[in-house]
Amino acid sequence: MSEETKKPNSYTSEFKESAVKLAIESDQPIAATARDLGVNVNTLHTWISKYSKPKQQLAETTDEHIYDENKRLKKELARVTQERDLLKKATAYFAKEIR
Repeated sequence: MSEETKKPNSYTSEFKESAVKLAIESDQPIAATARDLGVNVNTLHTWISKYSKPKQQLAETTDEHIYDENKRLKKELARVTQERDLLKKATAYFAKEIR
């Protein structure tokens, strides 16, 4: 797969925040941290500027983290609901077959 057709990676807020903390607290250069994490160095710099803001603006980051988690949970709920409905139908079908 060539670089142009590659699908961009999607990272969770937790991963981004952990990567920023590691990059800031580490003794190694940010480029080395990015390479170790498998993230583009420019992406890591963007995350650092976004996630290492003053305390007042950290509430926005937390809100975004909550939004991401809510989005993930809604997707999971939809999948589990579909599985449940399918199992109900299968149970009803096999209950008829047994009689």
